[in-house]
Amino acid sequence: MVTGAGSGIGRSVALELAREAGGRPGWAVALAGRRAAALEETAALAGPDAETLRVPADVTDPAAVAALFDAVRERYGRVDLLFNNAGTFGPGGVGFADLPYEAWRKVVDVNLTGAFLCAQAAFRQMRDQRPQGGRIINNGSVSAHTPRPDSAPYTATKHALTGLTKSVSLDGRPYAIACGQIDIGNAATEMTRAMESGVRQANGELAPEPVMDAADVARTVRHMAELPLEANVQFATVMATAMPYIGRG
Repeated sequence: MVTGAGSGIGRSVALELAREAGGRPGWAVALAGRRAAALEETAALAGPDAETLRVPADVTDPAAVAALFDAVRERYGRVDLLFNNAGTFGPGGVGFADLPYEAWRKVVDVNLTGAFLCAQAAFRQMRDQRPQGGRIINNGSVSAHTPRPDSAPYTATKHALTGLTKSVSLDGRPYAIACGQIDIGNAATEMTRAMESGVRQANGELAPEPVMDAADVARTVRHMAELPLEANVQFATVMATAMPYIGRG
């Protein structure tokens, strides 16, 4: 299952998982997201030979998440992988002092509560199915380590997601459930298009930033996904090589 599969990194990962690679067949991929039309576009890009299930769902709604996992269980009988990807940046250019509560709450609801609801539903399914077990990969961010200016909601939720990853990883051990996190920096998607024209830096200047192809992220997720459950990539960072993240940029 891939959440946020209608665009960006979610779409790239869904396409990578669905296709044959290295002589291995593609995964059967459940595509989850708020926009049904976008999920249909992802399924069409995967091609007629790909096995996909499109399930419109709002990850902030517990009932919608339960219905999502019910649909996948009814179709496939089990869940072997969750790429917990759905997320939002929140309002851009709004300083901490002026951040509305509603904006804070929206980012927390999607990035943290939504990730929790999906991880919990996947955990329960993986614990109860036979053969037991599965893998959860949370989409973190380099913001789980280092913030950008005016990014308190996004940064706080990504730091919290790291704690969720560690807790699920530990609690999943008795049930053969592996949980890891991929921290992504400057993948070229609709959400990061502004980076190529200029984004605010820590010193207040606007500067363009290098980006990388989202397909490079997708291949890393596939590697994490296809490890045996006895092995786990706990944390991986994939970033545009020259982005201003390491040291002084």
